Parts: sequence; C-alpha cells; structure tokens
Amino acid sequence: MPQLSVICELLEAFAPCDLAEDWDNTGLLLGDRAAQVERVMTCLTLTPDTVAEAVERRAGLVISHHPLPFRPIAKLTSDTVEGGMLWNLASAGIAVYSPHTAFDSASCGINASLAAALELADVVPLLPTEADPNLGAGRVGDLQSVTTVEAAAGRVKQFLAAESIRVVAEPGREVQRIAVACGSGGSFIAAAVAAAADALLTGEATFHNCLAARSAGLALLLPGHYASERFAVERLADWLGTQFSGLEVWASTRECDPLRTV
Repeated sequence: MPQLSVICELLEAFAPCDLAEDWDNTGLLLGDRAAQVERVMTCLTLTPDTVAEAVERRAGLVISHHPLPFRPIAKLTSDTVEGGMLWNLASAGIAVYSPHTAFDSASCGINASLAAALELADVVPLLPTEADPNLGAGRVGDLQSVTTVEAAAGRVKQFLAAESIRVVAEPGREVQRIAVACGSGGSFIAAAVAAAADALLTGEATFHNCLAARSAGLALLLPGHYASERFAVERLADWLGTQFSGLEVWASTRECDPLRTV
C-alpha cells in the first residue's frame, strides 16, 4: 500500500498545481500524508451520493475533480451539506485531493484529451503561460479538413457518449479551427476569437455568453459540463490503478449528471 504522500506526488507530477488558476483550490485538501492508502475513488464532484459510496467501499482517498472545500470555511460542522460531507469523510479517514484546473490544463489533461479526440493538428494552449508558450489553459488546433458544425458535434457526442449536444451556429456552418475549454468555458470566448477559431467546444455557457459568441461569429459546441469532464476521471482511475500494485482504484459508480433530457 502506498502512502498518501506518494500518491499526491504522482498526481502533482501528472497535473502540476502551478498550472491551476489563481482562484482555484487544488492539491491535497483533506487528509494525513503519512496514511497508507489501499482504495482510491475518483469522481467529478463530491456529493452526498459519492461521499456515501466512498465511505461504504472504505476508500482511503477520493480524487474529486471539483474541489471541496472550494473557498475557506469558518466552521466545519454537519449543519450544512458541505460541512456534513467533509465531516463524514474525515470521520472515515478518507482524504480528498483535487486536481481541477491543473488537470484541465495539463499536457495530458482534459483539454488535451478533447483536442486529441477531435484529431486536431498543431494544437497549442488557448491561453499560454508567460513562462512557457507550450503550457497554459485551453487548447486550439485545426481539423484535417473543413467540416460542418453538425459533423464536429457528432464526433464530440460519440467520444463523450453524450445524449445530446447543444450548438450555437446556423445549420451547416463550416468549421475547421476548433478551440477547447472543458467545463464552463464562457470566459474563453474572447481568447477563442483572438485565436481565429471557428468554434469553441466547452461544457456549458450562459445565455449571454451564447449571444456574445454568436455576435463574434464563433460557433459553440456544448455537450454539458458533466459530459465534458466525467470521461477524464474515469481515465484517471484506469491510469492510477496501473501505477501501484495492490491499489484498488475505481471511478464512482453512483455519480451522474444532475441534468437529464426529457
């Protein structure tokens, strides 16, 4: 059984926390680095369902893409849902690690995986860092040939196994240069336009962001926040399970998209 500190070091090497956004809360958020870990669960978000699963299956560590806590908290009690979840995890000796925006931006992270799924060429960060233009947030690249926004959406839908994809674009709109920003990527619209992208693939966008994109001539592909990121925590579980012998790793089986199509 590896120590928690060893797993954290591996996760930090995979998705360095210095790639995270300034407003984010990444890394080890709860736990004892000296503890031995036998079971690890990955999930997109800590919810009462995923916390219950981790406790029942005696996980020693939960790797939750979205951090909890996200902002500083003054009290840790069961009076709130957030406090109750953290109390239950701590009481069961379960650590919490969140890679969040570091995982989004990592060289083998979520946005890089989405760009690879679209088979984009000449992929570069959409918002490169000052220190290294090969590192940064989002991705942008080119399809091998011009296609329609519907065909591009079909590729995304198949890769993510998404029920549906919402699109901001007129029917038959041609696209080739695609920007990628998983999750809620409305803040990347200006960068996508500046990068001369024809379309931005992101999980979700507000109504006003959709209007802004349309006004700027940028198509949007919106498979949903959950779909745009959940595949990555499943892949992370598979990869982490190969890194340590005797370590049981699984992606939460109870987690689901809170939205459904009717």
